[in-house]
Amino acid sequence: MHSRRPETLKIDISKYRGVEEDSLLRWFVELDDAIRARRIDDGDMQVAFAQSNLAGRAKTWALGLKLHDPYAFGSLEVFKSRLRQTFEPPRAEFKDRTELLKLKQGKRDVHAYAQHIRHLTSCISSNPVDEHTLVSVFMQGLADGLVKTHLFRLELDSLEQAISIAEQEDFSLRQARATRHHIVNRDDMTAEVQSRWNSVM
Repeated sequence: MHSRRPETLKIDISKYRGVEEDSLLRWFVELDDAIRARRIDDGDMQVAFAQSNLAGRAKTWALGLKLHDPYAFGSLEVFKSRLRQTFEPPRAEFKDRTELLKLKQGKRDVHAYAQHIRHLTSCISSNPVDEHTLVSVFMQGLADGLVKTHLFRLELDSLEQAISIAEQEDFSLRQARATRHHIVNRDDMTAEVQSRWNSVM
C-alpha cells in the first residue's frame, strides 16, 4: 500500500527586477510562501526556484555571479543575503528596524503578520533586535482579540514561541467559529423543515 504524497500548491510569485519600485522584502515573503506551498525542501532547488523568479538587472546579476562561481549561492539564505547587499539601498536596515518597531497586524491574518515580522527581523543583521523586544513588538502589534489576550497571559521567551502559540490559538478559534456556523445552519434548516411540515398539517 503506497502512502499518499503531501499535496503541493503551485503559487506564482512576481518577478524581482532589482529596480527601486520593487520591494525586496515583499518579494522574499512571496518567495518563502511559494517554496513552502510547493514543498521545496532541497536547498539547491530552493535557490534555483528563487533565481527563476528574477528578471532584468537582478537576473543579469545572478547569472554573472554563477558564471564566475557556480557555487556562489550555497543556500537560500546566502542567496537572499547577497541579493539584499546588492540591491537594497544603504539605509534599508534602518528603515526595516523602524518599520519593525511600528508594525501592526491590521487586516492581515496572524500567519501573514508573523511572516512579515520574520522577514523584517532577518533583514536586520548588523545589530539584531533582542528576542524579548521582538516578542513585545509582535504581541503589541497583534489585533485586539482573543489571540492577543491569550498571549498576554503567558511568559514567552522567543519570537518563534510567540508566533507558534498565536497561530495555534488563531487556528483553534477559526475551527470553533466554523463549527458554530455549521450548527446554526443545521438548526435553521431543521426549523425551516418543521415550519413547512406544520403548514401542511
